[in-house]
Amino acid sequence: MKPSLIMLVAVGVLFAAGVTLLLERTLTRVLLGLVLVGNGANLLILLTAAPGGPPIVGTTEPGEMTDPLPQAMILTAIVITLGMTAFLLALAYRSWRLVGHDEVQDDIEDRRIMAMAERDEGSDAADADTDADTDAADGDVTRAGSS
Repeated sequence: MKPSLIMLVAVGVLFAAGVTLLLERTLTRVLLGLVLVGNGANLLILLTAAPGGPPIVGTTEPGEMTDPLPQAMILTAIVITLGMTAFLLALAYRSWRLVGHDEVQDDIEDRRIMAMAERDEGSDAADADTDADTDAADGDVTRAGSS
């Protein structure tokens, strides 16, 4: 297999594992997911750079130099990921010290909003069915909400 194909598979695995961990309820797993997604993004940026010589004037011909922009972007992404990691680690530690675990709980307001959304979703579906039945009775072939 080509090295670039192996790197693309590695990027896919890092993104998949990172997103899976980001969807968990504990801050430690969210932290690990953030690190994996950050490393996957860095690898993806690295794959965009064309291979070549070092971008130093006098050592390599200008047409054979590697573009330094992806490397600069990776360094910036490393710093941003480090800052986010430190912030999430502080949140997880604070939660562990105060509550004894780092799991994010639903609060009462979240549950109330979810219940309202489920009620509204059910009533909208019933209204759409009623509108579609009325249109069909009138001989109109378009569905409700479409033109």
